[in-house]
Amino acid sequence: MKPQQITAIALASLGLACLGASPVVAADYVRLNYRGFSRRVPVALLAVLAETGESSGTLAGLLDQAGQGPDELRSALTRELPADPVMLDRSLNSRPGEWVLDYLGESIHTGTGVADRQALRSALVLSASGDRQITLLEVLQNYPTEEVVLEGDNIQSAMTRLADLLEPLSIFL
Repeated sequence: MKPQQITAIALASLGLACLGASPVVAADYVRLNYRGFSRRVPVALLAVLAETGESSGTLAGLLDQAGQGPDELRSALTRELPADPVMLDRSLNSRPGEWVLDYLGESIHTGTGVADRQALRSALVLSASGDRQITLLEVLQNYPTEEVVLEGDNIQSAMTRLADLLEPLSIFL
C-alpha cells in the first residue's frame, strides 16, 4: 500500500469517527499566561502576529505588561516542524508519545483539565494533515475546544520536546 493511500485511509477513518460526534469545534480564544499575567486573546490576533510581526489589542497589552516584545512569541508560533500525520498519530499513541503529550500538555491544555491528551493529539494530527508540518499557530487553530490555555513561559521548551519526538520520524518523510 502506498503512503498516500495509508494517509487517505487514516484521515477518512478519523472523519468517519467524527460523523456521530457534535460539530467540530476549533479554538477561537487562547488564554495566554505569560510572565505572571493572563489574558484571553483571540486566535485571530495571534495569526496577525505570526503573519505580520505586529501585535495589537489584548495581545499587545499583555506583551507590554509582561515586558516582552512580540518577536519571541512570533518565533514560537511560526516554527515549522515536519510531520507525517499517520506516523505522528501512531507515535502519539505509544508510551513515549503519550509522555510527550503529557509534557507538551503542561504548556498547551484545556481550561478544565479534561481530555487534555486527546485534545492535543487531535490538534497535532490535524495540523500535520494539510501540509505535513506543524506550527504552534496551527495547533492552536485546530485545538478542539472553544478556548485553549497556552503557558507562554514554557512553550519554547515544549516545542523543542515535540521537535525531538518528530526528528526521527522525519526520516520517513
